[in-house]
Amino acid sequence: MLTVTDLSVRYGQIEALRGLGLTVAKGSVTVLLGSNGAGKSSTLNAITGLAQPRGRITFEGARIDGLAPEDIVRKGIALCPEGRRVFPSLSVAENLHLGGAVHAKGEALAQRIETELTRFPILRERFHQKAGLLSGGEQQMLAIARALMSAPRLLLLDEPSLGLAPKVVDQVFDLILSLRDQGLTVLLVEQNAERALEIADQGYVLQSGELVLSGTGKELAASDLIRQAYLAG
Repeated sequence: MLTVTDLSVRYGQIEALRGLGLTVAKGSVTVLLGSNGAGKSSTLNAITGLAQPRGRITFEGARIDGLAPEDIVRKGIALCPEGRRVFPSLSVAENLHLGGAVHAKGEALAQRIETELTRFPILRERFHQKAGLLSGGEQQMLAIARALMSAPRLLLLDEPSLGLAPKVVDQVFDLILSLRDQGLTVLLVEQNAERALEIADQGYVLQSGELVLSGTGKELAASDLIRQAYLAG
């Protein structure tokens, strides 16, 4: 579904990514691992047009590098960013509306909102509350629901379990598997390597902006590099 070839991203004098290559198979969960500053978020930003990369990015056979972010969303890619970034002064309803308003109108938009309220019952209960008053876990659910409002075929998740209680982390990972089972393709950036690799079909490991390891989730979980760097203890 997605192919990244010889991807590089530079911010001024800082080269965040160098020569990255990866593929994301349709209907899979693909995990991108690495420490802070490894280039994971830069990869997602390049795919979604939020960074200007060098290299080639193709989605469903068509090049998308160089397109504006809104055009990439229309192609079928959505990003749920690190830190949730909901609009705190707006209600849950308004946040969802903003996630889908460009892509659907009237009854179609209402149906998308209903789909997400069914998927996330807590958002139905909080529908008229300001997003800033939600718990961290509720805000994460809202952020994912908002991304899903554009009806993507590829969902990019940037650190969705960050800062959440263990019970909510379980809910997030169960949700990712459920989305995959419903046919959605997921590219996941995640610090919790152990949990991520449990659900990963394929994975890639970045260090200092370069790809150093790739394989299936089981292969990466068994590798010495992953065990030493991420699974110690």
